[in-house]
Amino acid sequence: MKVVIVGAGPSGLVLALILARHGIKVIILEAASTVDERPRAAMYAPSAVRVLREAGVLDDIRRDGFIPKDTSWRKANGERIATVYDCAPSYSEDALTVLPLGPLAKLLVADHVIGNENIDLRWNSKVVGTGQDAEKAWAELENGEKVEGDYLCGCDGANSSVRKSLFGSDFPGKTWHAQVVATNVYYPLEKFGYDDINFIIHPEDYHLAARITTDGMWRVSYGEDTNLTLEEVIANQPAKYKRILPGNPDPGEYKCLSIGPYRIHQRCADRFRVGRILLAADAAHLVNPFGGLGLTGGLVDVGGLGECFEGIVKGKAGDEILDKYDEVRREMWHGYINSYSSNNFLRVSATDPDTAVETDEFLKLAKKAETDVETKKELDVDTYKICHDFRQYWKD
Repeated sequence: MKVVIVGAGPSGLVLALILARHGIKVIILEAASTVDERPRAAMYAPSAVRVLREAGVLDDIRRDGFIPKDTSWRKANGERIATVYDCAPSYSEDALTVLPLGPLAKLLVADHVIGNENIDLRWNSKVVGTGQDAEKAWAELENGEKVEGDYLCGCDGANSSVRKSLFGSDFPGKTWHAQVVATNVYYPLEKFGYDDINFIIHPEDYHLAARITTDGMWRVSYGEDTNLTLEEVIANQPAKYKRILPGNPDPGEYKCLSIGPYRIHQRCADRFRVGRILLAADAAHLVNPFGGLGLTGGLVDVGGLGECFEGIVKGKAGDEILDKYDEVRREMWHGYINSYSSNNFLRVSATDPDTAVETDEFLKLAKKAETDVETKKELDVDTYKICHDFRQYWKD
């Protein structure tokens, strides 16, 4: 079997590695000339960690990354509202793991993709269309080349050319009236009592502050005026930092390495499978970044897709198992991921911090879990709700 994967982001690379472990030949087509190093997600929940283990890359990720300790929700003045202690949780082999996507992609390519006899990674390969017949699917490149496989998987992100080739501009859902600015910064937030992960609740100055490297780099992602241009967002960053960060720092007191504004969405394609062409991760669905269900959900997608292809190549499942992938992952988005991730965003941006622990059901649970062991266990297993075992559909 040969599978063409469009997109060399984390989901595309991980899917390729899973398929390669089962002897499936893979061609990865990536429009860019190298990996994307913009400030993006950096945390892999236990449900995603399982997939990284299946791909054979977890040990290397943990070598370069780390397992965080506590997660807190705070008022703008830093006052603690609720804390999930040992949020990973550290006792689990699937403990939440942190490594920014740039270093992750470099690690996957350099240590696992290059030299893999089953994977052909092609940079500078912009896909402008797709096609299929009864026996194969193909990608049409900007240079006129056609790359064929038994199946084609679009893992090419929010602006997916594969999805557009199937559905045009139709991508049902909504765009939030919000702009989030992701920054990477060296500033000693731990000296102000911040935990590894912090969500600050405020109607205007809501933000996430999370440690993302072992040498003290933090991801600070904050809400910004939607009317500001890129230049205005960049110019306003020092004033924003001074207002929202503890210690009210001036530019000389921190080192901001990168800044990237973006709009946030809740969207899901009508189908994740059209014949021999499939969609996964951001190409298939989008959520806002608060709570990490975008990256984690995408990795869980490709983990399930990997199980489907494994069943087909081993003769334990027919082609119809891909319909089950389409059905299950779309139902998971509509039935759980969309509402859960929306609540994550509303919790920080549209909740009164003074009454949050009384009015927000999740924060009630988090507060109770501070002292109740059984409630903490309940939170620990919640992350697996987005998982699904596709091997159950294999034939004996």
